[in-house]
Amino acid sequence: MPVVLSTVAAETFSGPLMPRLAEVFPEQQVVDRTTMNAWEDENFVEAVKATGRKKLVIAGLWTEVCVVLPALSAIAQGYEVYVVTDASGGVSPHAHEHAVQRMIQAGAVPVTWVQVLLELQRDWARTETYAAVGDVVKEHGGTYGLGMVDAQAVIGAHAAG
Repeated sequence: MPVVLSTVAAETFSGPLMPRLAEVFPEQQVVDRTTMNAWEDENFVEAVKATGRKKLVIAGLWTEVCVVLPALSAIAQGYEVYVVTDASGGVSPHAHEHAVQRMIQAGAVPVTWVQVLLELQRDWARTETYAAVGDVVKEHGGTYGLGMVDAQAVIGAHAAG
């Protein structure tokens, strides 16, 4: 799945890409922009267009700026937008929720990171990604992850094969 990463004036305003995110995408080119709305940055839009995809999954640091502005712009240009609401945050819960509601009214679909991950996995019989996805869910998936840990303790580890 193609990924486009961006920062906002990394040298003078917001700093570099979050280290944990950079670790996941060590070879990924990061689009550094000055605009609050990533969709107003030509390099960002060209990077998105280069993916050839019309469905976008968007998350960002501030829901009411980094997410809502490009989401609304992309929707206006015919993209189908999915907003990862629990991988984005606002300056307050109220601000976050209002931004999410604004995007929903414009046609965005709210999703969670677990939904996105498991929609990509689709089938636990997909052994090539089973272990990696299971590890992420067990480490970060809350009660769902604990359920996987408990199930494996009872039935044993999945035999990839």
